[in-house]
Amino acid sequence: MRSLAPDVALPEGLGQSGAVLRTTAVRSAQLTRGTWSVVVAAQFPSAPVEGTKAGTGRTVRYFAVPVSSSDAGGAGGFTVTGAPAEVTGPGGAGTGASRFTTALPDDGALAASLGEFFNAYLVGVGEVSRYLAPGTRLEPVRGAGYASVDVEEVLAESDEAEGAVPVDGTRIRVRVSVRAVDAAGGRWPLEYELSVTSRSGRWEVSALRSGADADAAAGAGAVGGAGK
Repeated sequence: MRSLAPDVALPEGLGQSGAVLRTTAVRSAQLTRGTWSVVVAAQFPSAPVEGTKAGTGRTVRYFAVPVSSSDAGGAGGFTVTGAPAEVTGPGGAGTGASRFTTALPDDGALAASLGEFFNAYLVGVGEVSRYLAPGTRLEPVRGAGYASVDVEEVLAESDEAEGAVPVDGTRIRVRVSVRAVDAAGGRWPLEYELSVTSRSGRWEVSALRSGADADAAAGAGAVGGAGK
């Protein structure tokens, strides 16, 4: 610590509750060329409960630390130039309106197809490939130990999948909430965003994404698919 902050006063007289258990940089902002303000989350033991010698858990506090860098000699060294300022933690990010506004029936054709797909993808019941559109590649999840999976909700970006399977080539995006049960009885709520395409009177998975409202399978966040 002293090598990184040679001229900074350090805390004194701290008890056990002042011992830092772990630190993580959570945000940084460049102030000028070569200087930054870095917000660090520091985990401490909680203060002892009255009448006891030990705390009940851990607390997290946030500190803004001024840092400068030097590339002299290609070393890329960093120096803390001042004492930290304790600040409030970063707030949660806002969420925009979802494109998935149409709730599809539990007993509909798409929900049934997705139930079979997720049992193959997560549990290993049957081959995943039989539920994929031509050209789509997706390997099943291995090692999770799920014994069963149920589709709990299917939300679509349009009402084209509410009734019968439409004409071949119809493609829509859906968000699917499933609950997987592992061999020990643990219940895992999972959520997926997929593109599905109609072919020969049934729905097939044409892309599976890892991020909400992500672009097509060939783009960032895609897990598998054939693209647009």
